[in-house]
Amino acid sequence: MAHRGRKLTTAAVALGLALLGLNPPGAAAGGATAPAPPVTVQPHLPDPPTGSSAVVNLGAGNGWKVQSSATATQSGSRISTPGFATTGWLSVANDGGGAPGTEINALLQNGSCPDVFYSVNMKSCYGQMTTVGPETITRFKAPWWYRTDFASPPAGQSARLVLNGVVGAADVWVNGTRVADAATATGAYAEHVLDITALLRKGGNSLAIDLHPNDPTGMLSVDDVDWTQIPPDNNTGIQFPVQLETGGPLVDGNAHVVQNTAADLSSSALTVKTDITNTSATAQTGTVTATVTPPGGGADMTVSQNVTVPARSTRTVALPTLTIAKPQIWWPYQLGGQPLYRLATSVAQGGAVLNSTGSSFGIRTVDSALVGPSAGAPGGVRQFTVNGTPLVIRGGGWDPDLFLRYDPADTARQIGLLKSLGVNTVRLEGHFMPADWFQQMDAAGILVNAGYQCCDFWENTSYTSAQQSLYQLTAQTLGRELRNHPSVFSFQWSDNAPTATQETLALNGFKAADFDVPFVSSAEYNTSPQLGTSGEKEGPYDWVPPSYWYDTSHYSTSDPTQTNAGGSWGFDSEQSSGDTIPTLDSINRFLSPGEQTALWKTPAYNQYHDNYEGTGHTGYAFGTNANLDAAITSRYGAPTSLTQYVEEAQLQNYESTRAQFEAFIDHSTNSAAPATGTIYWQLNKGWPTMLWALYNNDDDQAGAYFGAQQANRPLHALYALDTGTVTVDNLGSGTRSGVTVEAKVYDTAGRLLDDRDSPALSLTSQQVVTNVLKPAVPTAAGTVYFVELLLRQNGAVLDRNVYWNSTTPDVVNWPKTLGQPQAVMSSYADLRALRSLPTATVSASARITDQPGPDNADRLLTVTVTNTSSTPTVGFFLRADLRRGTAAGAELPGDNQVRSAIWGDNDVTLWPGESETLTASFSAADLRGATPVVSVLGSNTARSDVVADSAAG
Repeated sequence: MAHRGRKLTTAAVALGLALLGLNPPGAAAGGATAPAPPVTVQPHLPDPPTGSSAVVNLGAGNGWKVQSSATATQSGSRISTPGFATTGWLSVANDGGGAPGTEINALLQNGSCPDVFYSVNMKSCYGQMTTVGPETITRFKAPWWYRTDFASPPAGQSARLVLNGVVGAADVWVNGTRVADAATATGAYAEHVLDITALLRKGGNSLAIDLHPNDPTGMLSVDDVDWTQIPPDNNTGIQFPVQLETGGPLVDGNAHVVQNTAADLSSSALTVKTDITNTSATAQTGTVTATVTPPGGGADMTVSQNVTVPARSTRTVALPTLTIAKPQIWWPYQLGGQPLYRLATSVAQGGAVLNSTGSSFGIRTVDSALVGPSAGAPGGVRQFTVNGTPLVIRGGGWDPDLFLRYDPADTARQIGLLKSLGVNTVRLEGHFMPADWFQQMDAAGILVNAGYQCCDFWENTSYTSAQQSLYQLTAQTLGRELRNHPSVFSFQWSDNAPTATQETLALNGFKAADFDVPFVSSAEYNTSPQLGTSGEKEGPYDWVPPSYWYDTSHYSTSDPTQTNAGGSWGFDSEQSSGDTIPTLDSINRFLSPGEQTALWKTPAYNQYHDNYEGTGHTGYAFGTNANLDAAITSRYGAPTSLTQYVEEAQLQNYESTRAQFEAFIDHSTNSAAPATGTIYWQLNKGWPTMLWALYNNDDDQAGAYFGAQQANRPLHALYALDTGTVTVDNLGSGTRSGVTVEAKVYDTAGRLLDDRDSPALSLTSQQVVTNVLKPAVPTAAGTVYFVELLLRQNGAVLDRNVYWNSTTPDVVNWPKTLGQPQAVMSSYADLRALRSLPTATVSASARITDQPGPDNADRLLTVTVTNTSSTPTVGFFLRADLRRGTAAGAELPGDNQVRSAIWGDNDVTLWPGESETLTASFSAADLRGATPVVSVLGSNTARSDVVADSAAG
């Protein structure tokens, strides 16, 4: 995130003049005048590999020039002429995905709108859209030009321009000639290949792309639905690389592996397929070679085949099958390793290699079935198995950067957060990512559920013939991008099932790409002609109590899609309890003082960092925190300060996320409509948010994060809120034996009311054992109590899980709630006694050692927190943070949190004499030379700081 107070650069001043139709001092008016001096744009990030020796990413070295057509009023033929003067245009470098990005990205790269995500800065700088649809902001209604120069290939070679999708629609010009118009060059995820060989010049070439505004309601494009504010430019731009493919007379491309792996994983038959294109006017013969290299070394496996390709045509070559005995199997990270094989292909003539490709793939199997039919799900519910192992899918919905900027380091950071969180799946609804993102998910062992988007033109039921062709081309393009990635385990439509035509078009496109995973007809309980019953449901999206998640008896008798019947039965493709409040550290980074005051004083306030939907808070309107706030006030008591509000929100968010994931794990063994998966809506956000996020875009880990983390531990004991019994689950790999659970019940004064132990258990991988024991809890009305679960293996505590409950329960009005995205409450639980807990005293010690971690972390922080109270007083909801401080142990002023820290546990609760050891990986550079200081603060403890001893180098 940018820092407030950053000064405007000279480029930004030039930008301002340009947008006014003026020229900076010394600049000439635009036109085909003397060629501008050569300029090299310093890339912000390394150029990503293309996977082919014949393909380069345009703009990788020299960047792009970007300008609104309201300012650059010349014709496309002039603007695309080599030597056209671009003085005053925006200089833009490709991002980490190899693309120049959106219009706002171009402005930001040139110093416009410092700290764009702080408060309402984005609105002040660029305006605001309040409806998903056509562009409404004057500045972005006009098309924008993207221009770059490139060299010609050697004489005799062909050249093809590859557009890997555009957000909006494009007129494409090369050297003064239009080679595609906006009627055909459209589709956010459709590849368009244009032969430009005849247009190239020896002295250099120019490409100019005239981007027409995006309209998600009329284009097969991209938008954020109601997830965020709408990007003011509607994300119009270029999200994926614009590439130049050169070569000949034969060019090798589209290489991939078609797998046939035995169900018992004992062998895998691999068929390598690749396209050989003849760019010449006569038939050509060449030798196609493919080599598969095993992970970690070993003998290469190579096959070759001669092929003759007629003039000006492409032939798909299927090479002889390679069979691997005892292949190395790719697994989700909690179940095994992620070995990746390498595929290299080439085409040669006369022993000389003309060009080659390189990629990776994993060997694994994925299956899906409908299981456990019930009254609410008569066709059964969707269940997935990977390598023959049934999984409870536990994940979240992914949101890319608001302006579609891509940085591999950001993906690496988020993978570190995901694995610490313990989820196994990411859902992509309509926002497909650059190749590097999928490669990182492959290497990390995180499953990816890909699919189309809802609520826009993707769900239109009447397409023209051109739009039908584009729909199929999009499916084929996506299939080519996704097929080699073992992380991608399914593909689905969103809310609505496809029409028969859409389904046929998409499946034909996927088949043409050899993309073969379980395809699901809808994210709701719908059906389609070929794919049949989806077996999934959606919702809720706003606040519901923790007990809601354990419900299995309520379903709609009037809505067969079962939307917002979100209890823990079946597979729920998107659901959560709505708003998630960050920590104060994070809040101070993006909310103004006025917004912070409104946060705790005015629940009906439309927080800009929720979304654009105004002050409504019933139905599908999520612009306020009103429902969350009503529950906080009713359950915990009305806050009297921002600090107290944030603290109570952490408690409530922790309860909610933990209950959602634990309920689906607990009910996964049910015979009728077993809980097979839950996708938290949403996992992350592409900007600072308080709506639907398990962690914030500054990597802030708040109560929602740690509640979900607690539920998703690989060996875990949970307290089932519906039965009052204890369940133990083993979501890791291998059998865990010698497992016991101790359950303790305390009152708010710290008195031990009940203490009992389970017999020893042995759990196989993915086994869930219910009714392990049932602690005796208070029954007197108005009583708040704690349940502490201590899971041990061979006597060592591996898992501590603490609940705070009330004998005055949350009561959902189910007749009014079913079908609604939030709960309608008859009454709320009374947890206000937690406000008057006796003060506890705690101590902490901290140590730092050298240890590599995610995203280039190089240090491990270990913090031991101990409740040292002399009376039986609970230390409630204790949080540790790593901060920049002084040698004396004081915190430095300002934003001192070390944001690279990824915590393995936090927000813990301890009784006198108990200790908990917390760990966090972080980057030493993030200390910026300061002394590492750990702060500890609890709901009923004073804040304390301790210097972390260092044994690091």
